[in-house]
Amino acid sequence: MRKEECFYLGKIAKKFSFKGEVLAYLDTDEPELYENLESVFVECDKHLVPFFIETSSLHKNDFLRIRFEDMTTEEDADAIMGNAIYLPLSMLPKLSGNKFYFHEVIGFEIEDQRLGVFGKIVSVNDSTAQPLFEVINGEVEMLIPMIDHFLVKIDRDNKKVIMNLPEGLVEMYL
Repeated sequence: MRKEECFYLGKIAKKFSFKGEVLAYLDTDEPELYENLESVFVECDKHLVPFFIETSSLHKNDFLRIRFEDMTTEEDADAIMGNAIYLPLSMLPKLSGNKFYFHEVIGFEIEDQRLGVFGKIVSVNDSTAQPLFEVINGEVEMLIPMIDHFLVKIDRDNKKVIMNLPEGLVEMYL
C-alpha cells in the first residue's frame, strides 16, 4: 500500500502495558469510528507495513488501546513508538454538503462569487492556526483562508470550491 492511497489516522503515542500493548492517538473528530479495526498500516522506515489487531478499545476519548498480533513485549512496542498509522482512503466516511477532506479538493478550481474562477487548489496548508488553500493562478501562488463563513459551496460534480471572499483578498495577489 502506498502512502498516497492512505490517510493519516494518528500515531503510536505510548506503551500501555508490559505485554506489548500501545496507545495510539487518533487525529479525528470521531474516534469511535475506528474502534473495531482489523488492521492498520504503521509507517516504518518510510514504508507502510500492515499490522493486524488482536484487540482494541477506546481509551480516554482520543486514544485507541491496541494489542497487535505478534507483539508481546515492551521491546516490540518500543520498535514502533512514535510511528504514524494510516488507513486506506476507501475507509474514510463519505462527506456531503460543505464538509470535505483536505485531499479531496486538491485540483479543484476555486471561484469567488464576485470575481469568478481565479485559480486551482494545489494543496492545503494546515500547519497554521487557520488552514489555508494554496492556490495557483499562472505563476502566482495565493493563500486563501479556509473560513466557514467564506465558504459557499463544495461543488464535487464540477470540481469547484465556491467562496464569497472579502473584497481585495484575491486582488492583492494579482
